[in-house]
Amino acid sequence: MTRSTPPVTADVRMQAIWRVVASLPAGVVATYGEVALRAGFPRGARQVARALRLAPVSARLPWHRVVAAGGRIALPLGTSAFREQCRRLRAEGIVVERGRVQFTDRSLDALLWGPDRC
Repeated sequence: MTRSTPPVTADVRMQAIWRVVASLPAGVVATYGEVALRAGFPRGARQVARALRLAPVSARLPWHRVVAAGGRIALPLGTSAFREQCRRLRAEGIVVERGRVQFTDRSLDALLWGPDRC
């Protein structure tokens, strides 16, 4: 009999995603795709969005540090959530112009640590 790897459950995926998001330091942004890759789910950007949407408030995740590809704020323009994300990012020194963050040399790879960085 051949043993197979058990499927990854949604709870395990969400917890892995939440750990990556929780590790993002202030002043750093990551795309949904970067978070998915770090959590072990390449091509899982939509899973990241879903996990953030379903995260309990008590988790106090820095959700505002996660943006869409190219630095675009994924929330609908003009909504209170969009304005709140912009406000939080600016408070951390991140430049937001026309609904996009301006990436700098302080990229996720430069500042995020992990076992592969040792």
